[in-house]
Amino acid sequence: MSQDHSLYPETMPQHPERATLEGKNKFMGLWFFLGGETVLFACLFGTYLALKDSTAGGPSSEDMFGLGLVFIMTMLLLTSSLTSVYAMYHMRNNEFKKMMLWLGITALLGMGFLGLEIYEFAHYITEYGFTFRSSAFGSAFYALVGFHGGHVTFGICWIITLMIRNAKRGLNLYNAPKFNTFSLYWHFIDVIWVFVFTVVYLMGKVG
Repeated sequence: MSQDHSLYPETMPQHPERATLEGKNKFMGLWFFLGGETVLFACLFGTYLALKDSTAGGPSSEDMFGLGLVFIMTMLLLTSSLTSVYAMYHMRNNEFKKMMLWLGITALLGMGFLGLEIYEFAHYITEYGFTFRSSAFGSAFYALVGFHGGHVTFGICWIITLMIRNAKRGLNLYNAPKFNTFSLYWHFIDVIWVFVFTVVYLMGKVG
């Protein structure tokens, strides 16, 4: 008779996130979802590139963008990707408390990024009057960067919910795929931010 790994977590397999059919389905389903998200972001990037010079006499990206703040935001988000890797490493070694610690740090770094992004938007609005309705450039900018911020917000809510629900359950073959799918999603939004930083901020500042 085969052992039930969910009842005996000390016998967890090396890759608990894909040890069950449900885990494999979650893994495959997430990649289909991320494929759709990639197409959606590609459309937003294309729209932004087409409209970035349509300022309607308002401020341009060269007038507003400051790379210092955006660099700090980038470092926070990229570091959070690294901490999620540490979390998955401890998950595969069946070290639940260490996994939860690194996931908590990931969530805190994500919240730090989100707080700076809100501050950035508020600065543009109060200092330059740059809003979603100011120009085609404003609409394209807030649609792209704000949509990414919405994904970060969703990811933070997702991991906090997972941590609260599983705090007393420990790690098992049922929740391991859930933690893994979050980690893959978080890496995806980190990769998208690298493109946002390059296309929106870096190209917008240096032309």
